[in-house]
Amino acid sequence: MLEHPADSAANSADLVAAVDLGSNSFRMLVAQAVNTPSGTQLRPIDTLRESVRLAAGLTDNKLLGNDAYQRGLTAIRRFGERIRGFDPSLVRAVATNTLRVAKNAHQFVEDAQDALGFPIEVIAGVEEARLIYIGAAHEVPAVHGNRLVVDIGGGSTEFIIGKGYEPKLMESLYIGCVSHSMRFFPKGNIDSHAFKEAELAARREIQVISGAYLKSGWKQVIGSSGTARALAELISQNELNGHIDNLTMGHLSTGSGLITREGLKSLKKHLLKYEHVSQVQLIGLKDDRRSVWPGGLAIMLAVFDELGIDSMEVTDAALRVGVLYDLLGRSQHHDMRYVTVEQFMQRYTVDREQATRVGKLAGEFLAQLPKPDIENRSDNIALLQWAANLHEIGLSISHNGYHKHSAYIAGNADMPGFSKNDQARLAALLIGHAGKLGKLANNPGFNDWRMLFCLRLAQVLCRGRNDNDLPKVKVSEHGGSYLVSLAKEWANEHPLTEFSLQKEAAEWERIGRSYELSLK
Repeated sequence: MLEHPADSAANSADLVAAVDLGSNSFRMLVAQAVNTPSGTQLRPIDTLRESVRLAAGLTDNKLLGNDAYQRGLTAIRRFGERIRGFDPSLVRAVATNTLRVAKNAHQFVEDAQDALGFPIEVIAGVEEARLIYIGAAHEVPAVHGNRLVVDIGGGSTEFIIGKGYEPKLMESLYIGCVSHSMRFFPKGNIDSHAFKEAELAARREIQVISGAYLKSGWKQVIGSSGTARALAELISQNELNGHIDNLTMGHLSTGSGLITREGLKSLKKHLLKYEHVSQVQLIGLKDDRRSVWPGGLAIMLAVFDELGIDSMEVTDAALRVGVLYDLLGRSQHHDMRYVTVEQFMQRYTVDREQATRVGKLAGEFLAQLPKPDIENRSDNIALLQWAANLHEIGLSISHNGYHKHSAYIAGNADMPGFSKNDQARLAALLIGHAGKLGKLANNPGFNDWRMLFCLRLAQVLCRGRNDNDLPKVKVSEHGGSYLVSLAKEWANEHPLTEFSLQKEAAEWERIGRSYELSLK
């Protein structure tokens, strides 16, 4: 049971917060992390939910319309007031499908960050699936064997098979209760033909993944978040377990945590009695769900049919809970991003000694440079090390232009734990660690010049791929101008490296950044 903030002795310094900017609703969870002998648990302190209907505000050309844009900012400002004064390391805000596809998402995210007072990450579909599973797995009873989690959101549906707290199979499909309702039930109109088309369209999407999921198998099925909970409550409160003719509008049932195949069919039968969603009479049907639940129902029926499900347990814990457990994992040095980088190094057979060599040297250079007040040095050190570890993954494709291949993989692959912004920054460092700098110089959004300088310099000095003959190098930076100092005697003994350093200085000068090589 949630506790009102006034009833809690905890102050903001003890709390963590997750903000989930979904396609239908914006939600925030404030919780206290409690350490127990069995591990860390989250004690909910406060929750906020705003029905923003962001996906419904997408225009035909994939722009967020002004009404939805303003609804979103208004809700976020209220969230911002609640977490004002929180330590930034204890707040994580994520955005999902609508802000993955909206063409003006970048501007909205900038405005939303100002309103919230904290950074907002737009996460990929598979990363959303991973966090959903983590959240659900911490809140439902344990099971021996695999668990299937299905989360029908406003703009996408996530399918995850995992064991314990570890997701193993993850997919995100572009079918959601808002987008599906807008497509098949425009203006709230209902008919049997449209519902059949909605089911078939969802089934076609699910068929792409069903083979692998059925082969993996599961012992437990969990429906997470808003759509699953809303359907379970409608089935329970209206006693729609295949006995719709006995609908008793004045009687409430108590067990609302289960969705059955019979219950879904009964909901469909009841829905098709009406011509418009405004006419539907069901206990527990909330006004903010009225326009989107037909699409959610059609998707859930398709899920049950394609995956052969008869019943599904429901939990309200999903993305925001997973976000908090993942945030706590980062603070306790269980950051999923390190695991992902390790897996990529294995997959692309990275030369680990070279990666370590480049990363160590780049880190030493960064430590010599000034630390601006606005820089999070620990985060940047981690990002620089990941870039060093992955800078040669493109060699698995081709030596020519390998840095371009490295950047493409980092920017487009599913990388659990990484936000879209994380991947964009990583890809930029990889595309820039070798070759020309012109493309990054023309990118006004690129700000990681100091780290790029360190990575490029380390890469040049480590060209020989051994530790025995590396020089002592001092670096400094002032106002965007760089100075690299090393012994002239060493440079004379290594003419290829000296030539490469002179070329490096010329490349930085070419984009208007002073770069001096001092040999003494």
